[in-house]
Amino acid sequence: MDDSELRSVLAERIAGVRARIADACRRAERVPASVTLVAVTKTVSPNVAAVVAELGLRDLGESRPQELWKKAEAVPGANWHLIGHLQRNKIDRTIPRVELVHSVDSDRVLESLDAFGRKRGAPVPVLLEVNCSGEESKGGFAPDAVPAVGDKAVSFAGVYVRGLMTMAAYADDPQTARPAFVALRELRDSLRARTGLALAELSMGMSNDFEVAVEEGATFVRIGTTLFEGLENA
Repeated sequence: MDDSELRSVLAERIAGVRARIADACRRAERVPASVTLVAVTKTVSPNVAAVVAELGLRDLGESRPQELWKKAEAVPGANWHLIGHLQRNKIDRTIPRVELVHSVDSDRVLESLDAFGRKRGAPVPVLLEVNCSGEESKGGFAPDAVPAVGDKAVSFAGVYVRGLMTMAAYADDPQTARPAFVALRELRDSLRARTGLALAELSMGMSNDFEVAVEEGATFVRIGTTLFEGLENA
């Protein structure tokens, strides 16, 4: 696939996803601009990621810090999002490169990020990952642990908790994801009332269920397969 064909395919797919987000927003009586599309580039090359950014989709996501480092160097103008687990020994190299960490999944990581933020003199923007599906294979805080984490986060000067993130259980029927998304939104609302934090962001919804997530209040959707299927070797 040559560059012009790659650009054409990606432009068409991006437009299609944006149209689906807009349709979901209309159903929920929301403004499409309230939803940020994050293109998850973990299966494609830095070249493909660069084309996506050139086409105007500048919010890009990676699951592994090492891969994010490599692609952030290749596509420096993008807004990079870490959506996978962050090991504490990779904080120093990762945080200067990212716009937002979606996946803070333990007290230890949160405390280490707070220490990093205080040391550099600017808070690290993060989301707390919550395991709303209850699957053992997924990381994140248990929902009943989140209030105490929120209480602690209020006193942290080195992190700025902007909201919550979750992954629903995969299913052929996207409607089965709705309860997990409702649970995250309701947890955010209760945590907001408890702590006084704004918690404006909800990162939820992937290729198979993002429209349902938008209907339930997602402000970030993380899309990989729908944008990049078949382009792994491009």
